Amino acid sequence: MEYRQLTQPEIERLESQGCSSEDWTRISIHPELNVKYLRHVRFSGDCRLGRFEKAFTMPGGIHKHSGIFHTTLHNVSVGDNCCIENIKNYIANYDIEDDCFIENVDIIVVDEKTSFGNGVEVAVLNETGGREVTIHDQLSAQEAYMQAMYRHRPKLIAKLKGFAEATAEKRTSERGLICHNSSIIDTGCIKNIYAGPCSKIEGTCRLENGSLMSKEDSPVHIGYGVIAEDFIVQDGSHIEDGTTLSRVYVGQACVLGHNYSASDSLFFCNCQEENGEACAIFAGPFTVTHHKSTLLIAGMFSFMNAGSGSNQSNHMYKLGPIHQGALERGAKTASDSYILWPARIGAFSLVMGRHSTNPDTSALPFSYLIEKNGETWLAPAVNLRSVGTVRDAQKWPKRDKRNKEGRIDLINFNLLSPYTIDKMVRGMEVLQQLKELSGATSDTYTYQSAKIKHSSLEKGIYLYGIAIKKFLGNSLISRLEKTRNLHPESTIGEGDWVDLSGLIAPHTEITRLMNDIEAGKIDSHGEMTQRLCDIHKNYYDYEWAWAYQLLLKFYNLKEDELTNETLIRIIKEWKQAVVDLDKMLYNDARKEFSLTTKTGFGFDGNTRTAEADFEHVRGQFDSNPFVTAVQEHIAVKSALGDKWIEALS
Repeated sequence: MEYRQLTQPEIERLESQGCSSEDWTRISIHPELNVKYLRHVRFSGDCRLGRFEKAFTMPGGIHKHSGIFHTTLHNVSVGDNCCIENIKNYIANYDIEDDCFIENVDIIVVDEKTSFGNGVEVAVLNETGGREVTIHDQLSAQEAYMQAMYRHRPKLIAKLKGFAEATAEKRTSERGLICHNSSIIDTGCIKNIYAGPCSKIEGTCRLENGSLMSKEDSPVHIGYGVIAEDFIVQDGSHIEDGTTLSRVYVGQACVLGHNYSASDSLFFCNCQEENGEACAIFAGPFTVTHHKSTLLIAGMFSFMNAGSGSNQSNHMYKLGPIHQGALERGAKTASDSYILWPARIGAFSLVMGRHSTNPDTSALPFSYLIEKNGETWLAPAVNLRSVGTVRDAQKWPKRDKRNKEGRIDLINFNLLSPYTIDKMVRGMEVLQQLKELSGATSDTYTYQSAKIKHSSLEKGIYLYGIAIKKFLGNSLISRLEKTRNLHPESTIGEGDWVDLSGLIAPHTEITRLMNDIEAGKIDSHGEMTQRLCDIHKNYYDYEWAWAYQLLLKFYNLKEDELTNETLIRIIKEWKQAVVDLDKMLYNDARKEFSLTTKTGFGFDGNTRTAEADFEHVRGQFDSNPFVTAVQEHIAVKSALGDKWIEALS
């Protein structure tokens, strides 16, 4: 479209409508522009205006015609059918695309060359620095993990930082962009901000140096009272109700609200943070906290739920706030829990009470850490039989609010994987060694400053054993469904596995990736992302290579001993393990329907009234969706086992 200059009659009409310009010749307009929709507009610099042909329908049914009213524009281009009204100060150095609605804003300005939040360094985990992550608008949880956790590889860190800086350089400009169909209403200062398509900024106090990576099918919403500086917010995320952010990255489909505050923190996809406070945290996917009294500080989390009053300390009042800790994937904290960093809590564990002895329970996943008389007591593996653990594993995929296309973070939702099963294998070895060293008749054992009761140790060995059998049987049957050739096509997957904040992968493949980045074989962010996607896509091939080796070791077999009779025995043990675990889950669920849980129901009646009230609110045990799902799971898996036993017979 070829724009034109204003005619003299148009200029005269504009002046009669309260408009002015330092130089009318520096304004170019759409050939079909009707100047009657420009009133009380002050122009300076080079401005370009589209046409105004549509009206916006506001809540309550009010219609507002597109146009520019009571506004000062300096070096601004405005697309077609925008409505810009009541700008208290001015809009400067911005390109505003079609169909945008901007009303009652103090100022929208780019005041210097800016990268819109790209290239900002976020000091995660260690408040004093040393693990900075350079954020940009394509940052994944996996890339950030490598930046933060592999500082002992300075060449890698330099390359990753170079990728981030290259993205920042591409985004650097002296002009801002408000993309089509965006709205900015009742807002204070908008300075050095990129707003993607369909962004909605409503009642916000101040936004400085940031990017809203909004998309048409997953818009970003920034709500009332929000203050944010040096930030990036990915598509589908909502920042609401007085949230304050400083040097923060927010991933896809996150929700931050109810006066939440965060500084120097990373939140990856599907996080939900409300009421509390975060400082220097690495919040991997599905990190959730809802309570005013909860502080998350200097920690790494993922698939985590923080109870009310959860707190950590990273400052021992010696060399400063230099300590850090980690709750591995799926860990939870109960109300009023406390952990003194440094500490590391094993995957899918539950922390209750106060723990000041710097525990490391990473080798004992699915455990309870309980405070008793000021001491830390450990119950290994008991979370395997918790209905809450299985419910969490089932709900995470269902609560993934990201669009199926364009997902940045790579997530493996498997509860049992080489990552967790390897820890169980090592956990069994740890418990067996404790038993041998301290004696089988000891009442208590000590591990990593935590105490373990004899009965808890025995139960832990048993539970880890049946979980390993369940995983091996799952993997074996999946392989048989594909082919009768059990020998893996590749050795990739053997050895240790890692969890890169959602991506479960062989350590060898991650090491190979990092080696290639350092060597320059991967010289762009896109190539690195593709390699990570390939690793994620090949998970099940890698899993079988690992499971095959464990199957031989666990059952003390050689390859030529994998006869049909042996496979039948393994499948029978798998079937029994599945049934045993499901029965434990069934019994754990039943506790939620016990007489004690009915306390508080049927206020003005007798026991029968309480039971009736309970049933109408909570339903009956036998018809509970989770309970019926467990029963169906037992039936389905039993039938699957019988099918393969018959086939192999």
